[in-house]
Amino acid sequence: MADTLTINASGLATVQDLGRVGRSHQGLPVNGALDQYSARVANVLCGNDERVPLLEITALDFACTPSTDILVAVTGAPARLTVDGTDHSQWEPVSVRAGETLRVSDIRVGLRVYLAVLGSFEADYLQGSCAPDTVLGFGPALRAGDELTLRTACPPLDHPYSRIPLFRLRAPAAPFTDGGWTIDVTDGPDRADFGDSASRLYGTPFTVSPQSNHIGLRLRTDTPLPRRTTSGEVLSRGVPVGAVEVPTGEELLVLHRGRGVTAGYPVLAVVTATGLSALGQVRPGQSVRFRHRTLAQAVAAHRARRTAIDALTVRVRTVFDTLRIPVPVSG
Repeated sequence: MADTLTINASGLATVQDLGRVGRSHQGLPVNGALDQYSARVANVLCGNDERVPLLEITALDFACTPSTDILVAVTGAPARLTVDGTDHSQWEPVSVRAGETLRVSDIRVGLRVYLAVLGSFEADYLQGSCAPDTVLGFGPALRAGDELTLRTACPPLDHPYSRIPLFRLRAPAAPFTDGGWTIDVTDGPDRADFGDSASRLYGTPFTVSPQSNHIGLRLRTDTPLPRRTTSGEVLSRGVPVGAVEVPTGEELLVLHRGRGVTAGYPVLAVVTATGLSALGQVRPGQSVRFRHRTLAQAVAAHRARRTAIDALTVRVRTVFDTLRIPVPVSG
């Protein structure tokens, strides 16, 4: 009989990966984990390939119980992580014994928490990804009583002398603050159409609407919005993830990973790769400010984050080799 992870309290949890990369020409949104940095790091801390399935837990409390000993990592928004009532730290590996209950509660400041398991678990795939697609009705949310089939068991591990947790492989956590979010953007393809009013995007606090979701965020402000100074029609065309669109109404739209691949609103700016992960943690009602970045600055920030993940991968693999923990097969 296969080992399983039984969901006790599902909250709003889904099985995710990094999305359907390269499928836009087929009309498929990329989808996938909205906070890509936290998702990648959770898998890396478990010795997994970054791309394998993990759980995305949104806003509400979650609990699960494994039928075998496992190793997990929980990243993303600050939350309370307990194993059979004992508190544990996020952003580092945690050993969970068979029959113990792992609980994620009190998710705060941010919106999403990521839970990876060494070896990952079985999942259904569509076009190379297990990421849910609400338009196609693929990948429903988890429910209490669901069982995920685990691919790998891991004996309980802790320090053989002082009995401290397994290892202090703490990953660099993404910044979270109660004071609002600063999201980096570069110029969009229609920047010139807005003239001097484009500057209204920067420094202005925008409030995230409750109608926001994985498809996009709706943002409102009490100050005048940027407005086009040209009158030509904007034809429907391909739009990138992170496009900051300016409709004719009283709000901005910021497209996220579930966005349709075409749209007809002018695109004033585009959220950077690092900014997108932060945007995936913004709660309805929170404040967002945009910060202009050049393309070179955006690329440098992305490379720095990529370098940090690669360095963490090397550290984790070194520890796993030392402790003779089998590294899961990629994919």
